[in-house]
Amino acid sequence: MKLTKKSVIGVLIMLVAIIAIVGSTIGREFIAGEPVGLVSFALIHFAGYLFFLLMPVEILVPLYLAEGHPGLVLIGLSVGTGLLAQTIDYAIGWVVSERVVDTLISREKFEKFKATFQKWGGWAIFTFNLLPLSSPNMLLVSGIMRYNRLKALLISASGLAVKYVVLVFVFPGGFG
Repeated sequence: MKLTKKSVIGVLIMLVAIIAIVGSTIGREFIAGEPVGLVSFALIHFAGYLFFLLMPVEILVPLYLAEGHPGLVLIGLSVGTGLLAQTIDYAIGWVVSERVVDTLISREKFEKFKATFQKWGGWAIFTFNLLPLSSPNMLLVSGIMRYNRLKALLISASGLAVKYVVLVFVFPGGFG
């Protein structure tokens, strides 16, 4: 793959966006010595689940638990903001689907992969959401493959819920 000016600019924009989001929320609160708020949690978490901003947002849970935020609230915000961002990821995949097929892969390879994804995609979506893998990219692929939207989002919600319940349970102070 050839490194182009366009791809370098894209990466730079992504990095600036990450720095701006983190710096204007949690970074500002840390510098000011203020407790971290749930708005910063929601913003960073939402941004972390957009496919083009790869951030390990799971690390936020122990940090915010240590600040005294209730585990159930963090689970709700995590699943809610994650699903909202993944809905956008799915929609982008749906919109660019034909372009991806026409420019990156052949129609034959697409149809073969699509059949496999229809069979195993649910497990892939669940696993990628359960583990700290790139689940936003999996929802992007789900959109490209025209996988059932409601099914994809329900499976995604299940994986996210299990992941965040475990995180809250494992770290002290999570449920009380």
